[in-house]
Amino acid sequence: MAPVDALADEAIGRCRLLAELSEEPGFTTRTFLSAPMHTVHQHLRVWMERAGMSVVTDHVGNVRGLYPSERPSSPRLLIGSHLDTVPRAGAFDGVLGVLLGVALIELLDGRRMPFAIEVIGFSEEEGVRFGAPFIGSRALIGDVDDELLGRRDKDGISVLDAIAGFGLDPSRIGEARACENALGFLEFHIEQGPVLDHLGVPLGIVEAISGQSRWDVLFEGMANHAGTTPMNLRRDALAGAAEWIGAVEREAGAVPDAVATVGRVDVSPGADNVIPGSAKVSLDVRHASDAVRHHLVTRLLRCAEQIAAGRCLTVSYEQRLDQASVAMDSALLQLLEQAVASAGRPIHRMASGAGHDAMMIARLMPASMLFLRSPGGISHHPDESVLAADVAAALEAGMRFLEELERRHA
Repeated sequence: MAPVDALADEAIGRCRLLAELSEEPGFTTRTFLSAPMHTVHQHLRVWMERAGMSVVTDHVGNVRGLYPSERPSSPRLLIGSHLDTVPRAGAFDGVLGVLLGVALIELLDGRRMPFAIEVIGFSEEEGVRFGAPFIGSRALIGDVDDELLGRRDKDGISVLDAIAGFGLDPSRIGEARACENALGFLEFHIEQGPVLDHLGVPLGIVEAISGQSRWDVLFEGMANHAGTTPMNLRRDALAGAAEWIGAVEREAGAVPDAVATVGRVDVSPGADNVIPGSAKVSLDVRHASDAVRHHLVTRLLRCAEQIAAGRCLTVSYEQRLDQASVAMDSALLQLLEQAVASAGRPIHRMASGAGHDAMMIARLMPASMLFLRSPGGISHHPDESVLAADVAAALEAGMRFLEELERRHA
């Protein structure tokens, strides 16, 4: 077996091993600095040290392995992703990106580059325990504030308490900030969607991480008796919301690369024999272009107003999130494109509809992402998987990426 294939199999096996370290027996659930994370750190430290890295855990719980350069005081390339999971997750979201970084160092087999390489396992990205995502990567860019540290989980434990309880020193979180001479950041990640699988392509070069708009939309009518109120005299809030949900699907489907989702409906009074007096629905709109996203949101809200007026309802709405899209660095994009091509794989550029640590790191330094195909488009689920050939392809492309950087910094 070729070294790349063997390391791909090893990375997959390590992901499955870490998936067994969970807060919930029989499932993979691992949140920020929970008890199983101690064992995750132990395994990761062993693998990093065997590969020739010096390893530290910073004071927000990020595991950081440094592979030194052939030159002192050289710049540093950062490679990483997150170690936490959503509840009842799969084995590869986040963790694979960390272990591919380790595998690349193993593939170097002692060979030194004109730059150091730091592989990072971020302590938190999903936002499950404290309702605030990216705690690990926010620390790396110096964006941990008192509001974040004061957030509490369902047991009343604060982020600050969790850090101290893990044996770390919250007063030293500032030391987690990335070095000032970083060349940039590379994140390997499963796509978490069906596009690459549908195209039959193993790898995707991420051009941008889509912006997100989230709204609550409230339709209000009149609750009344379901048996005695004629159809033409009803002010059914849920019927209005349902008509609008159909319009959301149609309107978003007419905008290339846009996605819009109504994922929650809260109906009142919520009885079988009562016409709904109010229906509060969520709206999630995403696109790589903020202008396109905002225009689509405006159209959808106007559509809600028109539907409400036609049904003698009222409608109101409240914005809960307006997250700008994040473009990946153009120079690193070109480098990734060359790397994928020289590894003999087809080039496919795409946007990420999900948020990732790379979008945080991009605020401080050039950032890039390489997606691996998700078979069946399945993620955030125990059936999440990867193909060994795709993991090998990512390793080959990663090595070409390092070698091209080597030529540029020789």
